[in-house]
Amino acid sequence: MTEIELKFVLDEDSARRLKTRLKSLGLAAGTTQTRTLRSVYFDTPDYRLRQAGTALRLRRDGRRWLQTIKSNATLSGGLQRSDEVETPAPGGRIDLTRIPEPALRAEIEAAVNGCELLPVCETVMKRAASMLTLPGGARVELSIDIGEIIAGDQKRPFREAELELIEGEVDALYNLTGQLFPDGGLHLSTLSKSARGFMLAETGQVEADPLPRNARDVPLSPAMTSEIAARDVLRECFDQIATNVDLVCATDAPEGPHQLRIGLRRLRSAFWIFRPIIGHPELTRLNDEARHLGAEVGALRDLDVVITDLVDPAALEHPAEPGFAALRSAVETRREAVRDELRRALVAPRTQAFQIDLACFIETRRWLAPEDFNQTARLALPIRAHADAALAKCWKSVRKRAAGIDHLSIEQRHELRKELKKLRYTIEFLGPLYAPKAVDEFVRRLKKLQTVFGDLNDLAMAEAMLCKADSPGARNAAAQRAVGWLLGTRSAHAETAWCHARELWNGLATRKPFWN
Repeated sequence: MTEIELKFVLDEDSARRLKTRLKSLGLAAGTTQTRTLRSVYFDTPDYRLRQAGTALRLRRDGRRWLQTIKSNATLSGGLQRSDEVETPAPGGRIDLTRIPEPALRAEIEAAVNGCELLPVCETVMKRAASMLTLPGGARVELSIDIGEIIAGDQKRPFREAELELIEGEVDALYNLTGQLFPDGGLHLSTLSKSARGFMLAETGQVEADPLPRNARDVPLSPAMTSEIAARDVLRECFDQIATNVDLVCATDAPEGPHQLRIGLRRLRSAFWIFRPIIGHPELTRLNDEARHLGAEVGALRDLDVVITDLVDPAALEHPAEPGFAALRSAVETRREAVRDELRRALVAPRTQAFQIDLACFIETRRWLAPEDFNQTARLALPIRAHADAALAKCWKSVRKRAAGIDHLSIEQRHELRKELKKLRYTIEFLGPLYAPKAVDEFVRRLKKLQTVFGDLNDLAMAEAMLCKADSPGARNAAAQRAVGWLLGTRSAHAETAWCHARELWNGLATRKPFWN
Protein backbone atom coordinates (compact mmCIF):
# COMPACT_ATOMS: atom_id res chain seq x y z
CA MET A 1 0.00 0.00 0.00
CA THR A 2 1.26 3.48 -0.85
CA GLU A 3 0.82 6.12 1.84
CA ILE A 4 0.38 9.74 0.73
CA GLU A 5 0.59 12.28 3.54
CA LEU A 6 1.09 15.92 4.34
CA LYS A 7 2.62 16.50 7.77
CA PHE A 8 2.94 19.64 9.86
CA VAL A 9 4.99 20.35 12.97
CA LEU A 10 2.81 21.87 15.68
CA ASP A 11 3.40 23.76 18.88
CA GLU A 12 0.99 23.98 21.78
CA ASP A 13 -0.86 26.96 20.35
CA SER A 14 -1.17 25.66 16.78
CA ALA A 15 -2.33 22.26 18.05
CA ARG A 16 -5.07 23.95 20.06
CA ARG A 17 -6.13 26.14 17.13
CA LEU A 18 -6.18 23.14 14.79
CA LYS A 19 -8.55 21.23 17.09
CA THR A 20 -10.84 24.24 17.35
CA ARG A 21 -10.79 24.74 13.59
CA LEU A 22 -11.58 21.09 12.96
CA LYS A 23 -14.71 21.30 15.07
CA SER A 24 -15.91 24.45 13.31
CA LEU A 25 -15.53 22.95 9.82
CA GLY A 26 -17.85 20.03 10.56
CA LEU A 27 -16.04 17.68 8.17
CA ALA A 28 -15.55 14.76 10.56
CA ALA A 29 -17.54 11.71 9.49
CA GLY A 30 -17.77 10.42 13.06
CA THR A 31 -16.31 10.91 16.51
CA THR A 32 -12.61 11.52 17.02
CA GLN A 33 -10.81 8.34 18.02
CA THR A 34 -8.17 8.80 20.70
CA ARG A 35 -5.55 6.16 21.49
CA THR A 36 -1.95 5.82 22.59
CA LEU A 37 0.55 4.47 20.07
CA ARG A 38 3.98 3.17 21.01
CA SER A 39 6.29 2.67 18.03
CA VAL A 40 9.75 1.11 18.30
CA TYR A 41 12.15 1.43 15.34
CA PHE A 42 14.76 -1.25 14.69
CA ASP A 43 17.96 -1.41 12.68
CA THR A 44 21.31 -3.17 12.60
CA PRO A 45 24.14 -1.67 14.70
CA ASP A 46 25.52 0.02 11.58
CA TYR A 47 22.10 1.20 10.34
CA ARG A 48 21.94 -0.93 7.20
CA LEU A 49 18.17 -0.57 6.84
CA ARG A 50 18.35 3.21 7.03
CA GLN A 51 21.08 3.21 4.40
CA ALA A 52 18.76 1.15 2.18
CA GLY A 53 15.97 3.70 2.65
CA THR A 54 13.84 1.35 4.74
CA ALA A 55 12.22 1.76 8.15
CA LEU A 56 11.29 -1.25 10.30
CA ARG A 57 8.81 -0.60 13.08
CA LEU A 58 6.96 -2.46 15.81
CA ARG A 59 3.87 -0.57 16.91
CA ARG A 60 1.63 -1.29 19.86
CA ASP A 61 -1.90 -0.14 19.15
CA GLY A 62 -4.08 -0.99 22.13
CA ARG A 63 -3.45 -4.67 22.76
CA ARG A 64 -2.14 -5.41 19.26
CA TRP A 65 1.44 -5.39 18.04
CA LEU A 66 2.01 -4.68 14.36
CA GLN A 67 5.19 -5.01 12.31
CA THR A 68 5.56 -2.37 9.61
CA ILE A 69 8.01 -1.91 6.75
CA LYS A 70 8.19 1.52 5.10
CA SER A 71 10.24 1.87 1.93
CA ASN A 72 10.68 3.91 -1.25
CA ALA A 73 9.96 7.12 0.63
CA THR A 74 9.87 10.34 -1.38
CA LEU A 75 9.22 13.96 -0.48
CA SER A 76 8.02 16.59 -2.97
CA GLY A 77 5.79 19.59 -2.57
CA GLY A 78 5.49 18.69 1.10
CA LEU A 79 3.93 15.33 0.18
CA GLN A 80 5.48 12.31 1.81
CA ARG A 81 4.90 9.12 -0.16
CA SER A 82 6.04 5.68 0.94
CA ASP A 83 5.21 2.03 0.41
CA GLU A 84 3.91 0.45 3.60
CA VAL A 85 3.54 -3.24 4.42
CA GLU A 86 1.98 -4.09 7.78
CA THR A 87 1.51 -7.49 9.42
CA PRO A 88 0.59 -8.75 12.91
CA ALA A 89 3.54 -9.25 15.27
CA PRO A 90 2.48 -11.70 18.01
CA GLY A 91 4.24 -11.03 21.28
CA GLY A 92 5.76 -7.79 19.95
CA ARG A 93 8.68 -9.56 18.25
CA ILE A 94 10.35 -8.78 14.92
CA ASP A 95 9.88 -11.61 12.42
CA LEU A 96 11.08 -10.91 8.89
CA THR A 97 9.54 -14.16 7.65
CA ARG A 98 6.13 -12.57 8.16
CA ILE A 99 6.75 -9.97 5.44
CA PRO A 100 4.11 -11.08 2.89
CA GLU A 101 5.82 -9.78 -0.26
CA PRO A 102 8.66 -12.13 -1.32
CA ALA A 103 10.65 -9.47 -3.18
CA LEU A 104 10.50 -7.03 -0.28
CA ARG A 105 11.34 -9.77 2.22
CA ALA A 106 14.39 -10.76 0.17
CA GLU A 107 15.48 -7.12 -0.06
CA ILE A 108 15.21 -6.62 3.72
CA GLU A 109 17.01 -9.88 4.48
CA ALA A 110 19.81 -8.97 2.08
CA ALA A 111 20.22 -5.57 3.73
CA VAL A 112 20.26 -7.06 7.23
CA ASN A 113 22.55 -9.89 6.09
CA GLY A 114 22.19 -11.84 9.30
CA CYS A 115 23.02 -8.94 11.62
CA GLU A 116 21.14 -8.50 14.85
CA LEU A 117 18.19 -6.10 14.75
CA LEU A 118 18.19 -3.75 17.73
CA PRO A 119 15.81 -1.00 18.90
CA VAL A 120 17.23 2.42 18.03
CA CYS A 121 14.46 4.77 19.12
CA GLU A 122 10.78 4.91 19.87
CA THR A 123 7.84 7.28 19.92
CA VAL A 124 4.97 7.38 22.38
CA MET A 125 2.11 9.43 20.98
CA LYS A 126 -1.40 10.19 22.06
CA ARG A 127 -3.20 10.22 18.72
CA ALA A 128 -6.51 11.93 18.05
CA ALA A 129 -7.68 10.67 14.64
CA SER A 130 -10.66 11.96 12.66
CA MET A 131 -11.94 10.72 9.32
CA LEU A 132 -12.87 13.71 7.19
CA THR A 133 -15.22 13.55 4.22
CA LEU A 134 -14.64 16.39 1.78
CA PRO A 135 -16.77 17.86 -0.99
CA GLY A 136 -16.27 15.73 -4.08
CA GLY A 137 -16.04 12.51 -2.08
CA ALA A 138 -12.40 12.52 -0.98
CA ARG A 139 -11.66 10.99 2.42
CA VAL A 140 -8.73 12.11 4.54
CA GLU A 141 -7.64 10.94 7.98
CA LEU A 142 -6.43 13.79 10.17
CA SER A 143 -4.24 12.62 13.04
CA ILE A 144 -2.97 14.96 15.73
CA ASP A 145 -0.06 13.32 17.55
CA ILE A 146 1.20 14.69 20.86
CA GLY A 147 3.87 12.88 22.81
CA GLU A 148 7.58 12.10 22.99
CA ILE A 149 10.41 10.85 20.81
CA ILE A 150 12.81 8.69 22.81
CA ALA A 151 16.32 7.39 22.15
CA GLY A 152 18.14 5.76 25.01
CA ASP A 153 17.88 8.11 28.00
CA GLN A 154 17.01 11.10 25.82
CA LYS A 155 13.43 12.32 25.41
CA ARG A 156 12.03 15.23 23.43
CA PRO A 157 8.41 16.41 23.27
CA PHE A 158 6.91 16.45 19.79
CA ARG A 159 3.63 17.51 18.20
CA GLU A 160 2.61 16.79 14.64
CA ALA A 161 -0.47 16.76 12.44
CA GLU A 162 -0.79 14.21 9.63
CA LEU A 163 -3.20 14.40 6.71
CA GLU A 164 -3.34 10.97 5.05
CA LEU A 165 -5.21 10.53 1.78
CA ILE A 166 -7.51 7.54 2.14
CA GLU A 167 -9.61 8.02 -0.98
CA GLY A 168 -9.70 10.64 -3.73
CA GLU A 169 -7.22 12.92 -5.47
CA VAL A 170 -4.09 14.49 -4.01
CA ASP A 171 -5.39 18.03 -4.43
CA ALA A 172 -7.84 17.24 -1.60
CA LEU A 173 -4.90 17.31 0.85
CA TYR A 174 -3.80 20.77 -0.29
CA ASN A 175 -7.34 22.14 -0.30
CA LEU A 176 -7.92 20.79 3.19
CA THR A 177 -4.65 22.31 4.41
CA GLY A 178 -5.86 25.76 3.45
CA GLN A 179 -9.09 25.16 5.38
CA LEU A 180 -7.41 23.81 8.50
CA PHE A 181 -4.72 26.48 8.72
CA PRO A 182 -6.37 29.68 7.47
CA ASP A 183 -4.29 32.01 9.63
CA GLY A 184 -0.88 31.12 8.22
CA GLY A 185 2.17 30.09 10.19
CA LEU A 186 2.22 26.61 8.68
CA HIS A 187 5.39 24.56 9.26
CA LEU A 188 5.70 21.59 6.92
CA SER A 189 7.31 18.55 8.45
CA THR A 190 9.98 17.17 6.14
CA LEU A 191 11.17 14.34 8.39
CA SER A 192 9.44 11.14 9.45
CA LYS A 193 9.19 10.31 13.13
CA SER A 194 11.69 7.50 12.61
CA ALA A 195 14.17 9.93 11.06
CA ARG A 196 13.72 12.24 14.03
CA GLY A 197 14.31 9.32 16.40
CA PHE A 198 17.54 8.36 14.65
CA MET A 199 18.59 12.02 14.74
CA LEU A 200 17.90 12.13 18.47
CA ALA A 201 20.05 9.03 18.98
CA GLU A 202 22.92 10.58 17.03
CA THR A 203 22.72 14.32 17.77
CA GLY A 204 20.37 14.83 20.70
CA GLN A 205 17.94 16.78 18.49
CA VAL A 206 14.67 15.95 16.72
CA GLU A 207 14.80 18.97 14.39
CA ALA A 208 17.73 19.71 12.10
CA ASP A 209 19.48 23.06 12.53
CA PRO A 210 18.11 25.50 9.94
CA LEU A 211 20.56 25.91 7.07
CA PRO A 212 20.40 27.84 3.80
CA ARG A 213 19.06 25.83 0.88
CA ASN A 214 21.13 26.70 -2.18
CA ALA A 215 20.08 26.00 -5.74
CA ARG A 216 20.76 22.45 -6.88
CA ASP A 217 21.15 20.91 -10.30
CA VAL A 218 18.12 19.08 -11.63
CA PRO A 219 19.20 15.80 -13.27
CA LEU A 220 17.43 16.26 -16.58
CA SER A 221 18.06 13.80 -19.39
CA PRO A 222 17.26 14.04 -23.13
CA ALA A 223 14.88 11.07 -22.79
CA MET A 224 12.56 13.06 -20.51
CA THR A 225 9.34 14.57 -21.72
CA SER A 226 9.03 18.32 -21.35
CA GLU A 227 6.30 17.86 -18.76
CA ILE A 228 8.42 15.67 -16.48
CA ALA A 229 11.33 18.08 -16.84
CA ALA A 230 9.07 20.99 -15.94
CA ARG A 231 7.74 19.14 -12.91
CA ASP A 232 11.24 18.31 -11.64
CA VAL A 233 12.53 21.85 -12.14
CA LEU A 234 9.51 23.34 -10.36
CA ARG A 235 9.92 20.87 -7.49
CA GLU A 236 13.50 22.06 -7.06
CA CYS A 237 12.31 25.68 -6.95
CA PHE A 238 9.61 24.86 -4.39
CA ASP A 239 12.09 23.12 -2.09
CA GLN A 240 14.52 26.04 -2.20
CA ILE A 241 11.77 28.54 -1.46
CA ALA A 242 10.05 26.58 1.32
CA THR A 243 13.30 25.77 3.15
CA ASN A 244 14.53 29.35 3.08
CA VAL A 245 11.18 30.75 4.19
CA ASP A 246 11.65 28.71 7.37
CA LEU A 247 15.29 29.83 7.65
CA VAL A 248 14.45 33.54 7.43
CA CYS A 249 11.80 33.08 10.12
CA ALA A 250 14.21 31.20 12.40
CA THR A 251 17.56 33.00 12.04
CA ASP A 252 19.17 36.31 11.11
CA ALA A 253 21.62 34.66 8.71
CA PRO A 254 22.06 36.91 5.63
CA GLU A 255 22.18 33.84 3.41
CA GLY A 256 18.52 33.15 4.20
CA PRO A 257 16.96 36.11 2.37
CA HIS A 258 19.66 35.79 -0.30
CA GLN A 259 18.75 32.20 -1.13
CA LEU A 260 15.03 32.88 -0.77
CA ARG A 261 15.23 35.67 -3.33
CA ILE A 262 17.24 33.43 -5.64
CA GLY A 263 14.64 30.70 -5.26
CA LEU A 264 11.82 33.07 -6.19
CA ARG A 265 13.76 34.37 -9.18
CA ARG A 266 14.55 30.86 -10.34
CA LEU A 267 10.88 29.96 -10.05
CA ARG A 268 9.89 32.87 -12.26
CA SER A 269 12.57 31.91 -14.77
CA ALA A 270 11.27 28.33 -14.75
CA PHE A 271 7.76 29.61 -15.40
CA TRP A 272 9.12 31.55 -18.38
CA ILE A 273 11.02 28.52 -19.71
CA PHE A 274 8.07 26.14 -19.52
CA ARG A 275 5.20 28.51 -20.23
CA PRO A 276 4.87 27.21 -23.82
CA ILE A 277 4.53 23.70 -22.37
CA ILE A 278 2.42 24.19 -19.24
CA GLY A 279 0.92 27.60 -19.87
CA HIS A 280 -2.13 28.05 -17.66
CA PRO A 281 -3.80 31.04 -15.93
CA GLU A 282 -2.70 29.63 -12.57
CA LEU A 283 0.93 29.86 -13.69
CA THR A 284 0.48 33.58 -14.34
CA ARG A 285 -1.10 34.12 -10.93
CA LEU A 286 1.65 32.20 -9.15
CA ASN A 287 4.26 34.20 -11.04
CA ASP A 288 2.67 37.43 -9.81
CA GLU A 289 2.69 36.12 -6.24
CA ALA A 290 6.36 35.17 -6.55
CA ARG A 291 7.14 38.67 -7.82
CA HIS A 292 5.27 40.25 -4.90
CA LEU A 293 7.03 38.09 -2.31
CA GLY A 294 10.37 38.62 -4.03
CA ALA A 295 10.02 42.38 -3.62
CA GLU A 296 9.45 41.98 0.12
CA VAL A 297 12.42 39.64 0.48
CA GLY A 298 14.52 41.96 -1.67
CA ALA A 299 14.04 44.84 0.75
CA LEU A 300 15.84 42.86 3.45
CA ARG A 301 18.43 41.40 1.11
CA ASP A 302 19.38 44.87 -0.17
CA LEU A 303 20.01 46.05 3.39
CA ASP A 304 22.18 42.98 4.01
CA VAL A 305 24.19 43.80 0.88
CA VAL A 306 24.67 47.43 1.90
CA ILE A 307 26.05 46.37 5.28
CA THR A 308 28.15 43.32 4.37
CA ASP A 309 29.31 44.20 0.85
CA LEU A 310 29.53 48.00 0.96
CA VAL A 311 29.68 49.59 4.43
CA ASP A 312 31.80 46.98 6.25
CA PRO A 313 34.53 46.78 3.55
CA ALA A 314 34.66 50.58 3.35
CA ALA A 315 34.97 50.82 7.13
CA LEU A 316 37.97 48.48 7.02
CA GLU A 317 39.58 50.61 4.33
CA HIS A 318 39.01 53.81 6.36
CA PRO A 319 39.32 52.85 10.05
CA ALA A 320 39.79 56.48 11.12
CA GLU A 321 36.45 57.60 9.68
CA PRO A 322 33.77 57.41 12.46
CA GLY A 323 30.95 57.99 10.01
CA PHE A 324 30.93 54.36 8.90
CA ALA A 325 30.02 53.16 12.39
CA ALA A 326 27.17 55.68 12.50
CA LEU A 327 26.00 54.67 9.04
CA ARG A 328 26.15 50.98 9.87
CA SER A 329 24.15 51.53 13.05
CA ALA A 330 21.46 53.41 11.13
CA VAL A 331 21.24 50.80 8.38
CA GLU A 332 21.21 48.03 10.99
CA THR A 333 18.24 49.64 12.73
CA ARG A 334 16.38 49.85 9.44
CA ARG A 335 17.32 46.24 8.64
CA GLU A 336 15.87 44.90 11.89
CA ALA A 337 12.59 46.73 11.26
CA VAL A 338 12.42 45.34 7.71
CA ARG A 339 13.30 41.84 8.97
CA ASP A 340 10.42 41.94 11.44
CA GLU A 341 8.07 43.09 8.70
CA LEU A 342 9.24 40.33 6.35
CA ARG A 343 8.80 37.65 9.00
CA ARG A 344 5.23 38.78 9.56
CA ALA A 345 4.66 38.50 5.81
CA LEU A 346 6.22 35.03 5.61
CA VAL A 347 3.87 33.57 8.22
CA ALA A 348 0.83 35.44 6.91
CA PRO A 349 -2.01 33.67 5.05
CA ARG A 350 -0.94 35.12 1.67
CA THR A 351 2.53 33.53 1.71
CA GLN A 352 1.16 30.27 3.06
CA ALA A 353 -1.48 30.18 0.31
CA PHE A 354 1.22 30.84 -2.28
CA GLN A 355 3.27 27.86 -1.07
CA ILE A 356 0.26 25.55 -0.88
CA ASP A 357 -1.00 26.59 -4.30
CA LEU A 358 2.46 26.24 -5.84
CA ALA A 359 2.89 22.73 -4.41
CA CYS A 360 -0.59 21.77 -5.59
CA PHE A 361 0.09 23.17 -9.07
CA ILE A 362 3.21 21.02 -9.34
CA GLU A 363 2.06 17.80 -7.69
CA THR A 364 -1.44 17.55 -9.19
CA ARG A 365 -0.63 18.62 -12.78
CA ARG A 366 -2.94 21.57 -12.39
CA TRP A 367 -1.69 22.88 -15.72
CA LEU A 368 -3.78 20.30 -17.59
CA ALA A 369 -6.43 21.98 -19.75
CA PRO A 370 -8.94 19.56 -21.35
CA GLU A 371 -10.02 22.20 -23.84
CA ASP A 372 -6.44 22.56 -25.15
CA PHE A 373 -6.33 19.76 -27.74
CA ASN A 374 -2.65 20.37 -28.60
CA GLN A 375 -1.43 20.30 -25.02
CA THR A 376 -0.79 16.56 -24.90
CA ALA A 377 1.66 16.80 -27.78
CA ARG A 378 3.48 19.71 -26.15
CA LEU A 379 3.74 17.90 -22.82
CA ALA A 380 5.18 14.84 -24.55
CA LEU A 381 7.75 16.86 -26.52
CA PRO A 382 11.31 15.68 -25.74
CA ILE A 383 12.86 18.18 -23.36
CA ARG A 384 15.97 18.60 -25.51
CA ALA A 385 13.88 20.00 -28.37
CA HIS A 386 12.18 22.48 -26.07
CA ALA A 387 15.48 23.37 -24.37
CA ASP A 388 17.05 24.33 -27.70
CA ALA A 389 14.14 26.65 -28.43
CA ALA A 390 14.07 28.19 -24.93
CA LEU A 391 17.80 28.90 -24.87
CA ALA A 392 17.73 30.36 -28.37
CA LYS A 393 14.84 32.65 -27.45
CA CYS A 394 16.55 33.84 -24.27
CA TRP A 395 19.85 34.41 -26.08
CA LYS A 396 18.08 36.43 -28.79
CA SER A 397 16.59 38.68 -26.11
CA VAL A 398 20.01 39.18 -24.49
CA ARG A 399 21.61 40.11 -27.82
CA LYS A 400 18.84 42.59 -28.50
CA ARG A 401 19.31 44.27 -25.13
CA ALA A 402 23.12 44.35 -25.56
CA ALA A 403 23.03 46.12 -28.94
CA GLY A 404 25.12 49.29 -28.66
CA ILE A 405 26.45 48.26 -25.26
CA ASP A 406 28.85 51.23 -25.11
CA HIS A 407 25.96 53.69 -25.09
CA LEU A 408 23.35 52.04 -22.90
CA SER A 409 21.48 54.21 -20.43
CA ILE A 410 21.20 53.22 -16.77
CA GLU A 411 17.71 51.83 -17.45
CA GLN A 412 18.94 49.87 -20.47
CA ARG A 413 21.83 48.43 -18.48
CA HIS A 414 19.35 47.32 -15.83
CA GLU A 415 17.19 45.58 -18.42
CA LEU A 416 20.23 43.83 -19.89
CA ARG A 417 21.25 42.70 -16.39
CA LYS A 418 17.84 41.08 -15.88
CA GLU A 419 18.04 39.29 -19.22
CA LEU A 420 21.53 38.01 -18.41
CA LYS A 421 20.26 36.69 -15.09
CA LYS A 422 17.36 34.95 -16.82
CA LEU A 423 19.82 33.39 -19.28
CA ARG A 424 21.98 32.21 -16.36
CA TYR A 425 19.05 30.50 -14.62
CA THR A 426 17.87 28.99 -17.90
CA ILE A 427 21.31 27.49 -18.45
CA GLU A 428 21.45 26.20 -14.87
CA PHE A 429 18.18 24.34 -15.40
CA LEU A 430 18.76 23.06 -18.93
CA GLY A 431 22.56 22.77 -18.97
CA PRO A 432 22.62 19.09 -17.92
CA LEU A 433 21.19 18.25 -21.35
CA TYR A 434 24.37 19.44 -23.11
CA ALA A 435 28.11 18.76 -23.19
CA PRO A 436 29.47 19.89 -19.76
CA LYS A 437 32.67 21.39 -21.11
CA ALA A 438 30.85 23.66 -23.56
CA VAL A 439 28.31 24.71 -20.94
CA ASP A 440 31.02 25.50 -18.37
CA GLU A 441 32.98 27.66 -20.82
CA PHE A 442 29.89 29.65 -21.75
CA VAL A 443 28.87 30.11 -18.11
CA ARG A 444 32.38 31.19 -17.13
CA ARG A 445 32.23 34.07 -19.59
CA LEU A 446 28.65 34.88 -18.60
CA LYS A 447 29.61 35.13 -14.91
CA LYS A 448 32.33 37.67 -15.66
CA LEU A 449 29.86 39.89 -17.47
CA GLN A 450 27.30 39.48 -14.71
CA THR A 451 29.87 40.64 -12.14
CA VAL A 452 30.13 43.99 -13.92
CA PHE A 453 26.38 44.39 -13.92
CA GLY A 454 26.23 43.31 -10.28
CA ASP A 455 28.59 46.13 -9.29
CA LEU A 456 26.44 48.63 -11.19
CA ASN A 457 23.27 47.30 -9.60
CA ASP A 458 24.73 47.44 -6.08
CA LEU A 459 25.72 51.06 -6.69
CA ALA A 460 22.28 52.01 -8.00
CA MET A 461 20.60 50.22 -5.12
CA ALA A 462 22.85 51.94 -2.55
CA GLU A 463 22.18 55.37 -4.09
CA ALA A 464 18.43 54.77 -3.96
CA MET A 465 18.60 53.56 -0.36
CA LEU A 466 21.00 56.11 1.12
CA CYS A 467 20.25 59.36 -0.70
CA LYS A 468 16.65 60.11 0.27
CA ALA A 469 15.22 62.31 2.98
CA ASP A 470 14.13 59.27 4.98
CA SER A 471 17.27 57.22 4.34
CA PRO A 472 19.10 55.55 7.25
CA GLY A 473 21.42 58.10 8.83
CA ALA A 474 19.98 60.96 6.77
CA ARG A 475 20.11 63.34 9.79
CA ASN A 476 23.57 62.31 10.95
CA ALA A 477 26.35 64.40 9.45
CA ALA A 478 29.03 61.78 10.08
CA ALA A 479 26.90 59.06 8.50
CA GLN A 480 26.27 61.27 5.47
CA ARG A 481 29.98 61.88 5.09
CA ALA A 482 30.46 58.12 5.03
CA VAL A 483 27.74 57.83 2.39
CA GLY A 484 29.63 60.29 0.21
CA TRP A 485 32.87 58.35 0.56
CA LEU A 486 31.10 55.08 -0.07
CA LEU A 487 29.22 56.14 -3.18
CA GLY A 488 32.20 58.00 -4.61
CA THR A 489 34.46 54.97 -4.24
CA ARG A 490 31.86 52.54 -5.59
CA SER A 491 31.05 54.82 -8.53
CA ALA A 492 34.68 54.91 -9.59
CA HIS A 493 34.96 51.14 -9.17
CA ALA A 494 31.79 50.45 -11.16
CA GLU A 495 32.76 52.76 -14.01
CA THR A 496 36.21 51.18 -14.22
CA ALA A 497 34.58 47.76 -14.40
CA TRP A 498 32.11 48.99 -17.02
CA CYS A 499 35.00 49.92 -19.29
CA HIS A 500 35.56 46.18 -19.74
CA ALA A 501 31.88 45.44 -20.42
CA ARG A 502 32.25 45.61 -24.20
CA GLU A 503 35.28 43.32 -24.13
CA LEU A 504 33.47 40.84 -21.89
CA TRP A 505 30.34 40.98 -24.02
CA ASN A 506 32.29 40.35 -27.20
CA GLY A 507 33.99 37.41 -25.52
CA LEU A 508 30.57 35.94 -24.82
CA ALA A 509 28.77 36.95 -28.00
CA THR A 510 31.42 35.52 -30.30
CA ARG A 511 31.21 32.09 -28.69
CA LYS A 512 29.16 29.55 -30.56
CA PRO A 513 26.14 28.81 -28.34
CA PHE A 514 26.48 25.33 -26.91
CA TRP A 515 22.87 24.49 -27.76
CA ASN A 516 23.42 24.89 -31.52
